[in-house]
Amino acid sequence: MKFIHIADVHLGMQPDKGMPWSELRKEEIKETFFNLLEICNREAVDFLFIAGDLFHNQPLVRDIKEINYGFSKLNRTKVIIIAGNHDYINERSHYINFQWCEQVFMLDNEKLDSLYFPEHNTRVYGFSYHQRDILEAKYTNAYPEDKECINILIAHGGDEKDIPIDKNNLKSLGYDYVALGHIHKQEFITDRIAYSGSLEPLDKNETGRHGYIIGDIQKDMEGNKSDISFIPLAKREYIHLEVEVEPDMTNGKILDFIKGKVAEIGEYNIYKLILKGIRDSENEIDINSLYDIGNIIQVMDTTVPDYDFSELYYMNKDNIIGMYIESIRRTGLEDEIADKALYYGIEALLKAKG
Repeated sequence: MKFIHIADVHLGMQPDKGMPWSELRKEEIKETFFNLLEICNREAVDFLFIAGDLFHNQPLVRDIKEINYGFSKLNRTKVIIIAGNHDYINERSHYINFQWCEQVFMLDNEKLDSLYFPEHNTRVYGFSYHQRDILEAKYTNAYPEDKECINILIAHGGDEKDIPIDKNNLKSLGYDYVALGHIHKQEFITDRIAYSGSLEPLDKNETGRHGYIIGDIQKDMEGNKSDISFIPLAKREYIHLEVEVEPDMTNGKILDFIKGKVAEIGEYNIYKLILKGIRDSENEIDINSLYDIGNIIQVMDTTVPDYDFSELYYMNKDNIIGMYIESIRRTGLEDEIADKALYYGIEALLKAKG
């Protein structure tokens, strides 16, 4: 039995609202999803497991119709869907009465349910969210019924507000594979229990590769064999780029250095710049100019000025600046901590002094 596992597609979401690339990212999320459906055909997978939050919000009928049309073009793949905490089912949900194409099966019950596919000797378990938050650990006793078939659990959750999950308990349930959703970062808990992560990164803190999990499970009298791996698919990544600033670096040099790094890593990616190190004490870094480099979502300036503390103390030994330098030197703090206290404290005092 060959499968692909995805989760947290969040169709309809517009990441990084207000940024120049925001609307394009909304379209890229959809494009990547339809690319994934083409991969299902190319790889001739038997199942596509969607572990919640296919949509970012309650989908409109037209939204479901568009996705359903994509599903209808699958040659052999059966699609199994659960609703997550974002696209949960309520009395007004269009999921309820929608007539999916023959390839699609939705586990829409709010209690654990299952579907059996005899041609693959596979039983798929899962349930859908019927409210935004579920505080109960609902997978604790979600044991499969028949150990002879291939047993799959599709689950969504893992934090305090959205179905807490005990990973050790999950291991003990005895599934041949557990397809998890809700956590957007890809993670293998074991070789048979995994978060696929979101298809595309959706937030500046969702760094690393994003994509899908593909697997092949064989279960017969001789035993149980599996080959399961993560495949990157996302069009872009969020990159946290740390830039070590040195005292001899002018604004122009800092700008050129970052431009070079962005070109080297990939201009299509989205960057959070973290400026570190020591800058010229007479140089204020031009933060606004850094946003003109490209897809820069945030700039954090943690640099400190290159002060000559001996000279500062000599020039200010009779005022609060000198007293502050002397007090830090007397504390006996470790060099790194003392240096930071000196840099940040002196910078604040000099700004206050005007």
